[in-house]
This record gives sequence, C-alpha cells and structure tokens, in this order.
Amino acid sequence: MTPAQYIARLKRNEVPPVVLFLGQEAYERRRCRQALILATVGADQSAITQHDFSQTSLTEVIDDARAMNLFVSRRLILATSAEAALPRTGKGVSDDDDDDGPSGSGGGDGLDSLAAYLKNPSPDVTLVFEATRFDFEGDDKRKTDRIRKFFSAIPDAVEFKRHTLEEARQEAQAMLRRAQVTILPSALEVLIESLGADVSRLFTEIEKLSLYGQTGHPINEDDIASLIPDARETTIFALVNALGRRDRTKALGILDTLCRDGEYLPLALSFLSTQFRTALIAKEANLRTSQQIQGHFSKQGIPMWGSRAEQVAQTMGKFTKEQLERGMKLIFEADRALRSPRPDDRIVMESFVAALTA
Repeated sequence: MTPAQYIARLKRNEVPPVVLFLGQEAYERRRCRQALILATVGADQSAITQHDFSQTSLTEVIDDARAMNLFVSRRLILATSAEAALPRTGKGVSDDDDDDGPSGSGGGDGLDSLAAYLKNPSPDVTLVFEATRFDFEGDDKRKTDRIRKFFSAIPDAVEFKRHTLEEARQEAQAMLRRAQVTILPSALEVLIESLGADVSRLFTEIEKLSLYGQTGHPINEDDIASLIPDARETTIFALVNALGRRDRTKALGILDTLCRDGEYLPLALSFLSTQFRTALIAKEANLRTSQQIQGHFSKQGIPMWGSRAEQVAQTMGKFTKEQLERGMKLIFEADRALRSPRPDDRIVMESFVAALTA
C-alpha cells in the first residue's frame, strides 16, 4: 500500500498488528511513523521499544512482542534494518540478490516464529519492520524483491518510493504554505531541481528558508543559490548564458566564483556537457518551445521539468547547431585534459572558456 493509504487506515483506527516499511524515502516514512505513534501509544515514549536487526535476531524480536508488560497498556515495537534479518546466501553476503529466496539456516526459526505470531498476534502490540537500505529501481530492485519475499507472510506492507517531480512540487508547495514562506515560482523550480526532487531534503531546506523568509521579501533565485549549496548549478547555468553571449569577461568571472565556492570543476563541465548535448538534440529534432522540449524528452523517458526545458530553450537560442557541435568537441577536449596530469583544473576550464568565446 502507499503511505497515504496507510495513514488513512490509521485515521480510521485500523492499525495492523504487524507492518513492513519498505523503501528509502525518508519523508513519508517519518510521517507514517508519527501517525502510527499518535494512533497507538500517543505521547508515552516508554511504550516504544526499538530493535536493530544488525544486533538482534528475528526470533528475539517476536519473543519481545509476546512478552507481557505491566507498566504500559499498549506497546509499539520498531525493528529497524530488517534487511539484516535475511539469512546469508551461499556467497556469504546478506544483501546478495543473486539468490531468489532465503537460504541457509539463519532465517528458518525466525520465519516460523513470525508465521506463528501472525496467526495470533499479541493484543495492544504493534510491530513494525523497517527495511530502508534499498530502493525500488536499478540494482536495488532485486534486493528489495528478496526482502519482500522473505517477509511475504506479513500481509500489510507500505512502499516508500521516491517522489516524481510533480509530487515533489506539490509537497514543497504544501510545506511552504505551512511554513508561511513566500517564494517566487522560478526559485521554487530551482530549489526542487537542485535537490533532485528529494522531499526529505526539501523539508529540511524549507525549514531553513522559513527563518530567512522572515525578512519580509519573497525568496528568489539568488537567495536559493546563497542558502543552499546544491543550488550552485544555477551559477553554472549563468556560465552557459555568458558563453552564449561570447562574454569572455563575464564567463571567466563566473568561473572564478565557482572556484572560490569550492565547486568540483569536472562536475561543472559535466553539467555543461548535458546542457549542450540536450540543446543539440532539441535543435536536430526541430523543437522550438519549452513545451515541445519537455514533451519530446518526456516521451523518451528522460526527466524534463518546466524550468529545465526553459533552460534548454534558452541555450538553443544562444547557440547555432554548428556552435553547439563545436562546443561539444571543446568539452570533450577539456574533459580529457581534466583526466590527464595537469597543473590545475582551473587552467583547463579557463582555456575551454577562451576557446569557446573566441
């Protein structure tokens, strides 16, 4: 089930006796935890017991859930690192995903105890297994599937998947309203983009912005770039604009700012490469507006949100197809120079700027 569905069940006082929390997304997991605590033990912290499967066995956790407690009327048991409960595979690593199911002797007794407990769970005890190490995509998918299969006896599982860009935008807007922070729409796009649509990090940064926002003026792009280190790519985009205008003085000044801010210059070059390559693809596809760019790349499964598409459109407007192709060649040469023995990354990047603005 989704986090929203789980919270809705808790509000109806439908609390599953055992639940599996699966996935890395921290913000929704924190919300579900808070809702669960409110629905079960309330403010009584003494009624919450925590276990770590890296130090405790599954059998011990089940034994604790069955134990009587004379001091509290209701208990909540949080068992973290649930992936560590899986038995080791033949290769000797507990998180190996080459095995389709649990093997070895470590999980048999624990699974039997869990199955028996699920048939007759202790009244007024809620048991939560948290497996948060792996995600649902890429190489982690098979590992997550293996964890799900190991705990398949648990009927209620909450999946904490990463938010889409649109979901992250909606959550950020709701956070800003609650924090009473006024932010320009363009600055919000920069904030979401720079944090990779990570809602947990958005929550942290918006809390900081709520203090800064007490100055009375709306948060703008410059504020984001100053207050949030990951927003430095806005400075890199300013470098793209300067290069497009053939403004060598401005481009070198921005490069100096990146160096003083401690920017990792190969990463900056990587961003420039992505910007030029995307703009070149858009030109070859005869795309003209940011809406066309966003639709074209989205159909191909490439994430492209509004502000990003606008940046690509602006880059297309500043460079001809031939200039973009020449820029890609210069980026390749600069990247090769950065990988070879050289006196300073800055010298390589300054040479790149000089060549591109010649």
